[in-house]
Amino acid sequence: MYRYTDFDTAFLARRNAQFRAQVERRIDGSLTEDEFKPLRLMNGVYLQLHAYMLRVAIPYGTLNSAQMRQLAYLAERWDKGYGHFTTRQNIQYNWPKLRDIPDMLDALGAVGLHAIQTSGNTIRNTTADPFAGAAADEIADPRPLAELIRQWSTDHPEFQFLGRKFKIAITGSPKDRAVTKAHDIGLRLVEKDGEPGLQVLIGGGLGRTPMIGQVLRDFLPRADLLPYLEAVLATYNLLGRRDNKYKARIKITVHDHGIEQIRQLVEARFAEIRPDFTGADQALLADIEAQFAAPTFQSGDTAPYDTAYDNDPVFRSWADTNLARHRRADHAIVSISLKAHGETPGDASAAQMRTMADLAARYGYDELRISHEQNVILPHVHRADLPAVHAALKAQGLATANIGLISDIIACPGMDYCALATARSIPIAQEIATRFEDLKLEHDIGEMKIKISGCINACGHHHVGHIGILGLDRAGVENYQITLGGDGGPDATLGSRTGPGFPADEIVPAIERLMRAYLALRDGREETFLETYRRLGADPFKSALYDSARTKAA
Repeated sequence: MYRYTDFDTAFLARRNAQFRAQVERRIDGSLTEDEFKPLRLMNGVYLQLHAYMLRVAIPYGTLNSAQMRQLAYLAERWDKGYGHFTTRQNIQYNWPKLRDIPDMLDALGAVGLHAIQTSGNTIRNTTADPFAGAAADEIADPRPLAELIRQWSTDHPEFQFLGRKFKIAITGSPKDRAVTKAHDIGLRLVEKDGEPGLQVLIGGGLGRTPMIGQVLRDFLPRADLLPYLEAVLATYNLLGRRDNKYKARIKITVHDHGIEQIRQLVEARFAEIRPDFTGADQALLADIEAQFAAPTFQSGDTAPYDTAYDNDPVFRSWADTNLARHRRADHAIVSISLKAHGETPGDASAAQMRTMADLAARYGYDELRISHEQNVILPHVHRADLPAVHAALKAQGLATANIGLISDIIACPGMDYCALATARSIPIAQEIATRFEDLKLEHDIGEMKIKISGCINACGHHHVGHIGILGLDRAGVENYQITLGGDGGPDATLGSRTGPGFPADEIVPAIERLMRAYLALRDGREETFLETYRRLGADPFKSALYDSARTKAA
């Protein structure tokens, strides 16, 4: 993984010192809140319902054990003992005092972390496949390119005050575990005639006007990445709406002008600026790639795994759901669920963070990843070590065997924390998870992605959930709309709204009716909910939602 240079360290120290002075002026009244707002947003600080919130960047979701321990320290020293991992592979602290945030930033800088460009109308933290560098289906590790983008975009003078925030995602796998089609720019590593390159997608995004990204270029040589991104951003910066913040995202620009006109403008700008890139970016990329070399993998007998799998049903259940195929047959990718039934999705206590850090240091080649699904990944674990890893996770409440199941819910903080939210997300997620745990149905249901947003900004990605839940305010009462059939994979699809929403006390029974209808309608146990929905269409599921509800009411 990337290690800070002396330049990085000095740059971050200057930024943090500058912000410390700005905080002091806000506290003594020299700056009003309106004057302070753009300054704090440049450093990842929000003003939420109850307190300031600090959003820390975890670039492309990659951490080492020292960094995870430092995140735990911040949670204990300056917050309430926990942090919240987000759908953009960041971590949020919801209760810091403003005067303490500069100290938090200095503590982050000591381990090579920061909060730059985690907010504001700029290029945000680039997200990546959490299985990068480990997955068996990967073309190449996308993280060196993500780091190149981070260095290029940080404090880029042309793109610090865009019309709106700008999000980039990159994947090296055809399975697209980075939801690239729901980003302003999506990058997919591909090969053409043996040459590595990128497919470039543009104009995706969720929120109040959800759109699926379109292909801007089928194949872009890797050496052209930065000038091409620069051309895209420059085109958007000139054309993008600035009169209405709800229409200022690049997806609206692409919709208004059409993909062909945007392509022509981008290619023309690219042709102008490409000669200015004379190789310094490629030399930098070569240095970065050297830091992402694979670890020296241990070899050895996998018998301890086989014995535990054959004799321990609890371990076997966890292994069946929480392990993914590694590119080495004697290793596995471990997904650590932060979705224990009834707990807040994405929250981790300081003690849990330290446990995960210890496991990474002892068994995981000192690497951890944060997924956009708000879980933590150990990307490289020898199979012989998996029983010990499971035992340690179990002791900290981190061994829930539910990755990809109905209780592995993505949920935004909602009205419990967020000043923009119009409904609660966390209690709904907790109630759904608890209900299906009580029913003992989630393993029978199988693959299921429920995503919950507490407002139309869609931070919970509800549009691309197999079942999406959107919380809204209806005359002062929380009301939850349901969408069905969404998918964030390579063939990303927006879910379709089923009809009227449900009050808070009716949404969990509605989801239960949906699941019972699916179990009755599926063509064998192997057919997933999404496959059944696509085969039969929405009508039988709408009937389960509304006709059954009316019959019960009558």
